[in-house]
Amino acid sequence: MIHETIKKNGITFGIITGLTSVLITTLIYSIDLNLFTSPWIGFSNLALYLIIAIGLLVKTKKEFQGIFTFKDAFTTYFISALIGIAISVVFNIILFNIFDPAAKDTVKELTIKYMIAAMEKFNAPAEGINKAIADLKENDQFSVSGLLKGSLSNIVFCTIFGLILAAFFKSKPSSQE
Repeated sequence: MIHETIKKNGITFGIITGLTSVLITTLIYSIDLNLFTSPWIGFSNLALYLIIAIGLLVKTKKEFQGIFTFKDAFTTYFISALIGIAISVVFNIILFNIFDPAAKDTVKELTIKYMIAAMEKFNAPAEGINKAIADLKENDQFSVSGLLKGSLSNIVFCTIFGLILAAFFKSKPSSQE
């Protein structure tokens, strides 16, 4: 049975994470689609999600008043991550497949241009660049199936990330304090 505090905080922070993702996506969509390919936006998003995750685990650990097991820390984070990913994916499905399907084609072309420039900058061989372009053109990352596949890789990343955070935030045995 999952402790009520873990559920409450996981759900609350999952909604916060999901709504943050929706807000960021909406701002990027509204301001300039080129921002979808910006590495700085990507790094900023990661930093923001890290801050939210740390806030979640600090709050939950305080509420547990000292005994915060690895399992509790991981479960709290994982619930939050799953909810955040679900909200984000549902929003992206609606935005790119119902509201504005043309935007996904624009973002795909911008991604291809960005990838070509980046690969050329690192002197990638032409056949490697051509293969990468073909793969991008073949796979629609913003289709419903593409977004669902992307969410699976996000879940894997979040699982690894959550394991690291849980190891950091778990309570140390009283003999080590």
